[in-house]
Amino acid sequence: MTARLVYRKATNAVMLTLTGVSALLAVSVLFFILGYLLWHGGTSLNWDFFTKLPVPVGETGGGMANAIVGSAKLLLLATLIGVPIGFLGGVYVAEFGGSTFSFVVRYTTDLLNGVPSIVIGIFAYTVIIVRQHHFSTFAGGIALGVMMIPIAVRSTEEFLRAVPDSLREAAVALGASKSRAILTVVIPAAIHGIVTGIMLDLARVAGETAPLIFTAFGNQFWSPGWNQPTSSLPVMIYTYAISPYEDWHRQAWSAGFVLLTLVLAVNVFCRLVLARKGPTGR
Repeated sequence: MTARLVYRKATNAVMLTLTGVSALLAVSVLFFILGYLLWHGGTSLNWDFFTKLPVPVGETGGGMANAIVGSAKLLLLATLIGVPIGFLGGVYVAEFGGSTFSFVVRYTTDLLNGVPSIVIGIFAYTVIIVRQHHFSTFAGGIALGVMMIPIAVRSTEEFLRAVPDSLREAAVALGASKSRAILTVVIPAAIHGIVTGIMLDLARVAGETAPLIFTAFGNQFWSPGWNQPTSSLPVMIYTYAISPYEDWHRQAWSAGFVLLTLVLAVNVFCRLVLARKGPTGR
């Protein structure tokens, strides 16, 4: 009996050590990437990087203010397109759709979520750019918005299904219709989880490059409006990284660090909100 207890304790210690080391390695990779980006691009992280335009080839300095603004415009447009469609689709699947139709929607959204981003870019290029005969911010926002839809649908559905049925039954018992119960009881109960899923969805598409190369393309200057090519951080990172200029390489590292830091901040914020409010926002 004693030998068996010793064996169980030894097995527990070994497994605890292995899981702890694995978790440490997983976290270390992230901090190594952050540190590596900061080490190589830290010299270009200054006020000019966030406020000035890129300088002509051969000159040093400048910044990526146009790319930062361009990424913000693209993400704003993607949010306006992808979030309403994904949210309403998730509400319908979770609360109104039958078993067969819900299965079809889930399967379709899972397939769309697995489509490579470059395919989404080619689709937007064929449908929009070829007909307009020029690149545009609008096309880039649509491409990113399409990528946001499946995640928004699935996250909304999962958080709505996590709301206890007793809340729905109580609302109906008080005389509310099904639609009113969903609008005033179910959705508010899951709103924090839904917002968290949407923010994680936004962080996921923030670093996409391939769709923007086919749609928004790029711009070395400010891009007013929505019908012109615009610069973005992922495309600028790609362009600067493959260039032969050392200063551009440093700025590419800096842009990568800024982009990764923003995505990490969004993810940490969402995890904190979800941990405090619980899966259904209670």
